[in-house]
Amino acid sequence: MRYAPGHNEAARDRIVDAASRLFREDGIAAVGLAKIMTEADLTVGTFYTHFKSKEALVRETLLRALKVRHEELGQALRAGDFEMAVRAYLSPAHRDAPGTGCPTAALASEVARHPRATRLTFASQIAPSLDLVADCLSTRRGGVEVSRAEAAALFGLLVGTLQLARATPDRVESDAILEAGLRAAFRLASSDPEPSKSTRARAR
Repeated sequence: MRYAPGHNEAARDRIVDAASRLFREDGIAAVGLAKIMTEADLTVGTFYTHFKSKEALVRETLLRALKVRHEELGQALRAGDFEMAVRAYLSPAHRDAPGTGCPTAALASEVARHPRATRLTFASQIAPSLDLVADCLSTRRGGVEVSRAEAAALFGLLVGTLQLARATPDRVESDAILEAGLRAAFRLASSDPEPSKSTRARAR
């Protein structure tokens, strides 16, 4: 059977879109190829026409999802909406929609147990977003240079807060966790980093 031009690309996109949502909603390990292909409205047997393995699909899913989040973050920060971006991240709406939300919050803990190639894909795609956050923090602090590692600490606070809020079944308590996370994030974003012991020793 002959397919129209672009058929394979369109089918591949449907697989990635379905996997991206299902992985974030249910977890990578819990989602089998049969469920992904059903969601994509394709037969299971055609999966290996597009991907060598489920792990290859995981990497492609991370690649695309993290790129989309990076573009969204860049738009928000370039518009000077740092506080709005943080509030949107730690919002009840984001908490309640993991399937379309931040792939880092939904998948980072699982990715940490995946092969090195998958972890490298994750790290390489999240690095540009951390650089954006670092630049934004530097601007908020009057030009004081902020490292990628410090940006990761702030982002880690946001990710961890969202994960805890999602894991807390009591709605009121979950909302309180989000609010506390917001306050902590704004304090961290506005304060100068404390010097390390080695820096203090050199200053003496």
